[in-house]
Amino acid sequence: MAWPLLGLGAHFGLAQADTFPSKPVRLVVPFPAGGGTDIIARAVGQQLSDGPKWSVVVDNKPGAGGNLGVDAVAKAPADGYTLVLGQTSNLAINPTLYAKLPYDPLKDLKPVVLAATAPLVIVVPVDSKLKNLEELLNAARKAPDRLLFGTPGNGTVAHLAVEQLHKAAGIRMQHVPYKGSAQALTDLMGGQIDVYVASVPTALSHIKGGRLRALAVTSDKRSNQLPQVPTVAESGLKGFEANTWFGFLAPAGTPAPVLEHLNQAINQALKSPAVRSRLMGEGGEVLGGTQAEFAALLKTDVQRWGQIVREAGARID
Repeated sequence: MAWPLLGLGAHFGLAQADTFPSKPVRLVVPFPAGGGTDIIARAVGQQLSDGPKWSVVVDNKPGAGGNLGVDAVAKAPADGYTLVLGQTSNLAINPTLYAKLPYDPLKDLKPVVLAATAPLVIVVPVDSKLKNLEELLNAARKAPDRLLFGTPGNGTVAHLAVEQLHKAAGIRMQHVPYKGSAQALTDLMGGQIDVYVASVPTALSHIKGGRLRALAVTSDKRSNQLPQVPTVAESGLKGFEANTWFGFLAPAGTPAPVLEHLNQAINQALKSPAVRSRLMGEGGEVLGGTQAEFAALLKTDVQRWGQIVREAGARID
């Protein structure tokens, strides 16, 4: 009796894909409105509304470093009508950072498509004596733990990127974690901390406004928004790379034909000039691709960032 049942399941999945979506798709953003994840979600959601005429409802569900929103989708019905736009922190870092995580990104979620990647930028006040990354590294070598570096929080991509920098360059700076970027940027420009590591969109207006100096970006190639700023690798630490990526995921168990339908539609949205212009204007690089490519990256990065978290001794109970 197993064979007819399996066949019935396959036909049911194909039937779902043929009529999908027949109701609004809920796209959960595990962070507040206005941030990088929210911008990507709304740009793609709008394109899905304008193009294939889907009804997409963006649902901001922040809390616990993005864990609340991701967990809500992991436990949602596996029918393709609830998606999450996850990123490096809540999918690849948090499984090791948090002592008890209510979901397993590799078991409870199914990758649909990668959306974008964005580098971090290392910045100092414009009146700082540090003119480039080499000068920062030399200053840190001469006075270990004397320089204060700020990040948006303990265990964030920015924090762990600097831990990578410490290891690669053989230096130590003192970590000052903040709850977001607003106060950190105020303190940086006021001289309370020496250096800050932020996403490009967060720091871009201050850099272009002449209030901050960008020393380096953490991607493997220069940012399209900061083409004059070298990468960390170009500045002497070959092979260095630390990015934040963003991707769409569905609950595990979502029928394969529905996942493929979602993948094709979102890929098409990512190719639109409106979405590309919006994301690139924020310093991101538009990606897209197959489910398998995203799944492979997720598996690799859970291991890679897990090791970095353990080496840094970062932990949230």
